[in-house]
Amino acid sequence: MKNAIIIHGCSSSPHEEIECDPAKHWMPWVRDELMARNIPAKILRMPESWAPDYDAWRKVLEKEAITEQSILIGHSCGSAFLVRWLGDSKQKIDSLFLIAPWKIGTSSEAKKKFYDYQIDKTIKSRVNRIVTFTADNEEEAGKRSLKIFHDFLGGKIIELKGRGHYTEEDMKTGEFPELLSEIVGSVSQG
Repeated sequence: MKNAIIIHGCSSSPHEEIECDPAKHWMPWVRDELMARNIPAKILRMPESWAPDYDAWRKVLEKEAITEQSILIGHSCGSAFLVRWLGDSKQKIDSLFLIAPWKIGTSSEAKKKFYDYQIDKTIKSRVNRIVTFTADNEEEAGKRSLKIFHDFLGGKIIELKGRGHYTEEDMKTGEFPELLSEIVGSVSQG
């Protein structure tokens, strides 16, 4: 049975995480829409997203049932985490959706360490479908990150107008029908 797991991005500080749940934006809407279509979906809350630790995040993810039928969805640094985990675990999955993926370190030492890994080119042989969403107005570092991921993983790139970094503030909505359509399309094809 298909299932979907959504991994949020990073926050900039502990204060931001308290004030602004990183597992928001379009994620609850996508989860609810998938569940309405009988696709079990879950948003995982990752610890200390302002200072992400790969091993801590891995422990949270590995409590979930991930199979060859699973759909993994990552936003921003959540995308970087999923790509690293797929390379380390060698797990086969159905689909991987990277939303505004980020791979370029910042001034934070924790985040530099989180992003500093070699992408495993064999991931594409274990994932049936890879789709990456970007925007025409994404930051330059985000565009460079997308190129890094795409050079290693290939897959389909969808660029939407005016979506920025795919936050609710940038999108002006909590809905993300284009992602839902791609996910539902991958389920009907599988």
